[in-house]
Amino acid sequence: MSRTLKETLDWAGDGAAHLRGLMTRMGDEAFRKPSALPGWSRAHVLTHVARNADALINLLTWAKTGKETPMYASREQRDADIESGALRDAAVIREDVVATSDRLAVAVKAMPKDAWRATVRDGRGNPMPVQGIGWLRAREMWIHSVDLDVGASFEDFPAPMLRELLTDVTRSLSERPETPAVRLIATDHDQVWFTGEAHGLVSVSGPTADLATWVSGRGRSRALKTDDGSKPPVMPAWL
Repeated sequence: MSRTLKETLDWAGDGAAHLRGLMTRMGDEAFRKPSALPGWSRAHVLTHVARNADALINLLTWAKTGKETPMYASREQRDADIESGALRDAAVIREDVVATSDRLAVAVKAMPKDAWRATVRDGRGNPMPVQGIGWLRAREMWIHSVDLDVGASFEDFPAPMLRELLTDVTRSLSERPETPAVRLIATDHDQVWFTGEAHGLVSVSGPTADLATWVSGRGRSRALKTDDGSKPPVMPAWL
């Protein structure tokens, strides 16, 4: 990956502002409406965004102090916090999203330079460099802005981040044996990505934003074309 910490933190900051703008324009009644994520309302998505900020602050604390501070106490507690938090009034959720995002920004600025070299663990318990929180937060902000289902799309993403996202998603999906073998060809940028193994390879071409929408499980555009005229294959759930 070619992304730097500064780039990912910039994308995360821009994404936070983008999502905040979407949230601010939502009426209170819109919070209870379904999001694009099955089983979650928009209030669920926004509560998750707030709790994610708290979780990343935990990782920064871990890196600074050397004392293990997991993202979440447990998966069950994470899910319970989102469920209960989604029942709050819209004004409380708005305030929570803004306050936690601001606290995360303050924590990032307060990080000692040496602490950025630390290794922590992600939400699945896998080791990761703490510098990875910039990318984690950028993904959360931009993808969940689409998941709110209030008009945002992958076309809103910064172009370099969108290409990094495709690299990230295709690499992750390729680790699963059930992922079909696909060559993804961007028609608006000179880049190609692959999923699965070479056997049975089919090519899917289209604008980068449409490829990202499809491969991340957020829908499929008519702008996507396969080399054999068939429909793009169904991808396993990514995130």
